[in-house]
Amino acid sequence: MRNTTVRIADEIDRITAAVGRIATWCSLYVVIAEFAVVVFRYALGFGSIRLQESVLYAHAGLFMLAAAWTLQNDGHVRVDIFYARGSVRARAAIDLLGAIVFLLPFAAVLFALTLPYVERSWYIFEASPQPSGLPLVYLLKTVILVFAGLIGLQGVAQAIRAVLILSVSPRQQSH
Repeated sequence: MRNTTVRIADEIDRITAAVGRIATWCSLYVVIAEFAVVVFRYALGFGSIRLQESVLYAHAGLFMLAAAWTLQNDGHVRVDIFYARGSVRARAAIDLLGAIVFLLPFAAVLFALTLPYVERSWYIFEASPQPSGLPLVYLLKTVILVFAGLIGLQGVAQAIRAVLILSVSPRQQSH
């Protein structure tokens, strides 16, 4: 049973890391496209709504698709004065409590509340309200569901790892 749960957590970590690494390419696109927007507008005298909207899409993709990877790598903001000084078991208990009480319910509620919103967007293939904007708003909104799913999966992996730490007796951990 322990090996199976470790494999599940490891697979979730692999998926999270792969999506996170892919999402980081959005940052390069944001820099290049935003530079192009500025050059087009101020040096060449014309603008592109599509290019501006694509920066917004890439920015949203970067942050929503890399959030679970940030959590996995402990790069998120932590407002917990006990965590930093806590033992391995104390940190595992805090991680487990945080995942069960806050993270997983948040991911589930976000997914449930966003699903009808995204479904409506897909139903009409929602496009930009701007005449020359991107016709892909439904895809942008879908990223919210992917975010909720990824952050929820990473919460499961975090909870699994915390339970595994807590299931080992303190005496066994010191060896």
